[in-house]
Amino acid sequence: MRTTDLLARLAKPLAVAALAASAVAVAPAANASTITATDTNPAAGTFSVLSEAGVDAAGDGTASGAIAWYKAHMGSTGWEHYCEKAAENSYGTTGVWASANAHWNGASPKHTSGKPPAGSFVYWNISAYGHVGIADGNGGFYATAVGGKIGHGSSTSYFSNYRGWTPAAVPHQ
Repeated sequence: MRTTDLLARLAKPLAVAALAASAVAVAPAANASTITATDTNPAAGTFSVLSEAGVDAAGDGTASGAIAWYKAHMGSTGWEHYCEKAAENSYGTTGVWASANAHWNGASPKHTSGKPPAGSFVYWNISAYGHVGIADGNGGFYATAVGGKIGHGSSTSYFSNYRGWTPAAVPHQ
């Protein structure tokens, strides 16, 4: 094999590795989106987490599918600092919004009062990127960072600075 052919064969995997390394290098610091004790108000309602579930397929694009996705992932710690990705995955998509704040700012219509319907997105203005979850339809929600895991909160007051909700729908810009 000629040297130029060998170099060409090696160049592609090296380029992919370099791209992956650069993506890691520009990722935001994990603590920039950390939800701290000052962001929660456990006295506002109860919360629950279960043991970590196995990896299941993304949601089917429906409100009930989004809720089922969160229930299947109850107890998982693998989604910490990725609330927006979890919310999108619950609807069977990913990579639509860069953060919960971007989702809130770009989605419509926005509602700042009233009980969010099942599967609607609920938002809080906490951490550098905001926070998002999915409404259960009874005044509560499913989200990451509930007791440090994917869990259920009985009230949107569980986290500080509740913003409101946007309708249940597959996320899109």
